[in-house]
Amino acid sequence: MNACLDTLALSPRLALTVCRKQEIAHGITLFELAAADHGELPAFEAGAHIAVTTPNGLLRRYSLCNPPSERQHYVIAVKRDELGAGGSKSMVDELAPGSVLAVAPPENYFPLARDAQRYLLIAGGIGITPLLSMVHELRMRGADFELVYCARFPESTAFLDELAAPDLAGRVRIHHSHGDPARAFAVEPLLAQYAGGTHVYCCGPRRLMQAVREAARHWPAGTVHLENFGTSEDPKASGDRLFSVRLERTGITVAVPPGTSILEALRNRGVPAPSSCESGTCGSCRTRLLAGKGEHRDYVLDEDEHDAEIMICVSRAQAGCEQLVLDL
Repeated sequence: MNACLDTLALSPRLALTVCRKQEIAHGITLFELAAADHGELPAFEAGAHIAVTTPNGLLRRYSLCNPPSERQHYVIAVKRDELGAGGSKSMVDELAPGSVLAVAPPENYFPLARDAQRYLLIAGGIGITPLLSMVHELRMRGADFELVYCARFPESTAFLDELAAPDLAGRVRIHHSHGDPARAFAVEPLLAQYAGGTHVYCCGPRRLMQAVREAARHWPAGTVHLENFGTSEDPKASGDRLFSVRLERTGITVAVPPGTSILEALRNRGVPAPSSCESGTCGSCRTRLLAGKGEHRDYVLDEDEHDAEIMICVSRAQAGCEQLVLDL
């Protein structure tokens, strides 16, 4: 999936050449990347992503779409975002076959469970990218799986030809809403019909992810996996207000203004903190909450953990709480 990040240690880097560029749906462009000598690339698992330095100098994460068994190249799909900071636009507008990109080796915060009896994959829009690699992997394993792919229009639906392969018949369901909210896919009835032993993987807009999490709230712990890489706006963000965080170990107090995450505020003060996805989905920035009430916007913590933990990349203080105390 397309995703942004402004700071990331990209070491070691790979110098990969664009060997194919193709528009595969309206506004979505496929890039095939390979080493100059066409040698083997670092291995990856389904659900993995690479971090790319875009032509305009920004760092962006893109999910790998191709089968993990393919070691000669990486395949990514980029949705051109007119409202973004320009990373995707520079990828689509400036790259051509022969262009060279600096790429970090694959990482995976969205791996497939090995012990599931069956797999339900739910994609929304460009969220198909990590799930397509999962389809390849599960097909190779002979696993029991189903893919539900939601998109607005047929012309904006990527990878239609691949998903129409004869051996995927009966395993892939594509739903088009045609931009009508009343025709949005009904997630709850779908999840209600799945029996125990199923793991669900969802990647797409926040609204879809929230619907999946709500419909699967009674599923066993560890069976619901969500990934959005922060590509969707949080509807609560418009109500952000100033608060502060006090770091218990150092005694430092840091102001967190509207529009700035706790993680960003700490960075601005030179305070190191672990992070990765910066969208509340991977769990890397999980921090002990020693005092205060958090407004939790992540997809990791369960309700019974809210009093003691917080994801500092997305969550904030609740209204009426002026300060959070963190175990940092």
